[in-house]
Amino acid sequence: MPHATLSDRIDQGRGIMPADLVLKGGRVFDLITGDLVETDVAICGDTIVGVFGTYSGQREVDMSGRVLVPGFIDTHLHIESSLVTPFEFDRCVTPHGVTTAICDPHEIANVCGLTGIRYFLDASQHTLMDIRVQLSSCVPSTHMETTGARLSAADLVPLMDHPRVIGLAEFMNYPGVLHRDPGCMEKLEAFQGRHIDGHAPLLRGNDLNGYIAAGIRTEHEATGYDEALEKLRKGMRVLIREGSVSKDLHALVGLLTERHAPYLCLCTDDRNPLDIAEHGHLDYMIRTAIALGAPPLAVYRAASLSAAEAFGLKDRGLIAPGKRADIAVIDGVETCRVVEVYAGGTRVCDEAFAARTIIAPVARHSVKAPVITAADFRTGGNRAETPVIGIVPGKIITDHLTYQILPVDGDKAPDVDRDLVKIAVIERHGVNGNKATGFVKGFGLRRGAIASTLCHDHHNIAVVGVDYADMALAVTRLGQIEGGFVVVSQGVILAELALPVAGLMSLEPFETVHAGLVALRSAARSLGVVLEEPFLQLAFLCLPVIPHLKITDMGMVDVDRFEVMG
Repeated sequence: MPHATLSDRIDQGRGIMPADLVLKGGRVFDLITGDLVETDVAICGDTIVGVFGTYSGQREVDMSGRVLVPGFIDTHLHIESSLVTPFEFDRCVTPHGVTTAICDPHEIANVCGLTGIRYFLDASQHTLMDIRVQLSSCVPSTHMETTGARLSAADLVPLMDHPRVIGLAEFMNYPGVLHRDPGCMEKLEAFQGRHIDGHAPLLRGNDLNGYIAAGIRTEHEATGYDEALEKLRKGMRVLIREGSVSKDLHALVGLLTERHAPYLCLCTDDRNPLDIAEHGHLDYMIRTAIALGAPPLAVYRAASLSAAEAFGLKDRGLIAPGKRADIAVIDGVETCRVVEVYAGGTRVCDEAFAARTIIAPVARHSVKAPVITAADFRTGGNRAETPVIGIVPGKIITDHLTYQILPVDGDKAPDVDRDLVKIAVIERHGVNGNKATGFVKGFGLRRGAIASTLCHDHHNIAVVGVDYADMALAVTRLGQIEGGFVVVSQGVILAELALPVAGLMSLEPFETVHAGLVALRSAARSLGVVLEEPFLQLAFLCLPVIPHLKITDMGMVDVDRFEVMG
């Protein structure tokens, strides 16, 4: 869009000079009154200047039969979990009506520290969507994992006034907050009065009060109605999440009423190109919520206006004069099929994407795992009683199970008849070469192995399998391709996807990544895997801030006790 002065905006809003762009004859869904109003929308530069009237423009676009809504705001996500760079994420997601994304780059920060955060800050200045950054608060998330970097308050403070930064990202170490860990306190004190995002699954009662009293304003980990309602009543803005693994919309949709909507937002957290291509992004959440009975006004408010208010983005969230010209053009309020998108007044199209400046990626050759053999996956011990991670489909919370697994010749072997398969984490940052093994139930795996360097949040190598040689091959292959996903059976690599940017993101277009994920899903299912998204599910089994039982390179972690099990 052409450069516009303050005088231009005033004169074009008054209609005494033609607007730069006029969207004519569509119906605006007014998020204040809930009315659908036929009107022109006048845009000057990147700003809406006129609504609820008739305008002429230097360019005019017919919107007859269409509905115009404010661009959607994803209030919490990790772009790295989309498996593509910020530029490909922009090209993949903006056409779904998402014009603002509030990201926490803690995945790449755990690999390469401030280098990764600065990469996202630099990239955000060249995308069509407006990418805002929350500074990663927990790198590492706990003391019970090995990462490629560590970030203190002193590392983050110099970036807090960057124009793309909103505040401090999800504070996952909630035990550290409650017990006033010095490092946690230093970060919280440095960001007092600024936005601090929360992360406190299942936290209730007085402990929740103490956590919120630390200045934490928003939270996306509520997985049940009562938990979310308590957080809402205590002043937290609740971000309803629907990702590729964590699917909370059905459980929380009852909260999406016109009364509650001003304090609710939508987010995806972790959503990969497979789900985006097959189902959608926030547009999917919107039409699903409405189909489940939520009032459309409440849903669209949560998707834009309420999100803007929650994060202090006062320049967006409405189709109104003075607001950023972020507009999703849809076929209807209930169906929310996005037909066209304007981001900051720019029509989202191939030409606009091609005109962006692309900056070089960082954190190449980051996989530095030790040499692994089949023997590394043996699990010793004399006791048959064995802790087992129990997968809960659609959740990142796990069950802490216990099974009798008898050691034979000094090893507790996988038992496919009981769906008890081996899981291991191998440190891959070149720090200490740690290896840890355990058991998991819920994959349905009957042969072979699958492995990943997307391994929250430390992003070491996670591998699950029933054949130790296949597990070793999978880990070795990840080192050769600079990280990614691998499926192996009987010594043969069935499918793989290279993620050479920090072991997290592809250098390929999102369409190529989507095709690779389809092949990986098919290969995993051929091994017996029953999970819809086994790779992200595997990644979350390694996150020691999500109850109840997890595994890191240091061993099995009892999250409720917040300790590595002996």
